Amino acid sequence: MKDLDMTPEATTEEHTHGYITDKSKYLNRMRRIEGQARGITKMVDEEKYCIDILTQISALTSALQAVAVGLLDDHLKHCVVDAARMSSADADAKIKEATDAISRLVRS
Repeated sequence: MKDLDMTPEATTEEHTHGYITDKSKYLNRMRRIEGQARGITKMVDEEKYCIDILTQISALTSALQAVAVGLLDDHLKHCVVDAARMSSADADAKIKEATDAISRLVRS
């Protein structure tokens, strides 16, 4: 039997990612966000009122945060749970990965 390389890089490529079941939902959200970004670019180009632009930037930021929270939720429910079933070392690695991601989200 072949030994499995369980480093995070290896498991990323070999592991089925949990969010894939909601791929169309995430793609639709990201397309809406792209549209919002293009709209903001147009507002700047047309020199719209600064407060209106800032309001749209706030909405865009909130939309991105919602996607990030959804992906994090899927990661915790699928990747971390699956890793915990495999071994405590795998679980520890996935928990650290999630903690680092949460830390980046909180700082942004």
